[in-house]
Amino acid sequence: MSDAVRRQSGLPHAVFLRRLASAPSAIAADARLSQGAFLVLRLVDLLADPRPLYADAFHYQHAASERFCRDLPADSVETAHLVGLVRSAADAYQTNDVRLVLPALLAYAHHLEDALRLDEALDVLCTLLSVGGGRLGPSDRVAAQLRIGRVNRKLNRFDDADAAYNVAAELADITGDVYSALLSRVGRAIATQAKGNLAESERLFGGLLLDAQAAGERDIEARAHHALGTTLLLRGQVDEAIVHVCRAFERYEDEASSLRALNDMGVMLLASGRVHEAERALGEVVRLGGARDNVTNAMIELMHCASYRGDRVGFERRRAECESRRGEMPPNILADFYLKAGIGNARFGNFRRAEVLMREASRIAAGHGLHELEFRVERIMAGLRSCEAERTPLQHAAAQPAISTEALQEVSASLARLENRER
Repeated sequence: MSDAVRRQSGLPHAVFLRRLASAPSAIAADARLSQGAFLVLRLVDLLADPRPLYADAFHYQHAASERFCRDLPADSVETAHLVGLVRSAADAYQTNDVRLVLPALLAYAHHLEDALRLDEALDVLCTLLSVGGGRLGPSDRVAAQLRIGRVNRKLNRFDDADAAYNVAAELADITGDVYSALLSRVGRAIATQAKGNLAESERLFGGLLLDAQAAGERDIEARAHHALGTTLLLRGQVDEAIVHVCRAFERYEDEASSLRALNDMGVMLLASGRVHEAERALGEVVRLGGARDNVTNAMIELMHCASYRGDRVGFERRRAECESRRGEMPPNILADFYLKAGIGNARFGNFRRAEVLMREASRIAAGHGLHELEFRVERIMAGLRSCEAERTPLQHAAAQPAISTEALQEVSASLARLENRER
């Protein structure tokens, strides 16, 4: 089955057939869902042409899609999205208004993105653009291009991400959509950070922060603070980084963004030597769930915390949890996992295994243009060789003095309240 699928790589929505090919059997839930997605998206494709090849084409395809969806796992969130798409497609066809299917397509793409099925999410977004064509309104085009930019960025396809963000910015400027224009700049600046140009990304985020404040766009202000904080962390300015992410945490109004800020807060608290507070923050991210990539990141950092504390049993338990998610990790998260698993092994004196893992992290980073991460791995590996020569476990970086700004005191109090609430 795998070879047959590969030969069909030019087929529309073949990415869903690749999921089918990797399923343990043709009757497995994931295999059935991927077949359903392929069938439903082929139905949606028919909406691109208001005059199909023959009059009953849509009705036959709709009946087949509806019948197939009845047999999908009833408790699956993806099933609900596919059933909703079939209904929305029927409404769009009957009223000859393709806009009726757009919300369902965007919702399904968002679900796939959260599940880290990024190529599939991109396929759904491209379907939205191709089916909508000239009938799409400006706001729909902007929303789709912003989402395409974000998914490509997560896939480390930075040129494609920049192209989508530029289209979104041009459309937003034409319609006077200040928020979307600023959001496209956030995306491009994050891509600049991921490519390793930290000085330029710091400059871009600083400008965005001022423009967002001037425009009264609180959400953009929160995003700029957040991304500026992660940039400063990568530049080694941990104190300033924590302050900016604190401000983002305070300004975000939706839970998903707050949890991402909390996750990054945990990383920064660990970097500053506040291991207990870091584990509070990261544990809360895992407990509350949400976006799968964010939870996976938090689990990797909890593994890192365990090795930092010298807890070998805790490290191995967390490492096994992360290992179970390895197949769904995008390149940046996978490279980070290998790096921190390598650091953990080195901290416990297993240098040979540590070097194998770090070399894999470096290979993935180099292969996907993650230059900052690649340079960081190389620096750590250089220190690893010195430790191996002396047969002494790799030590964590010296913790910075505890920071006692008012913002951080408030975060510490919030984390303590979270911990007490769990008891």
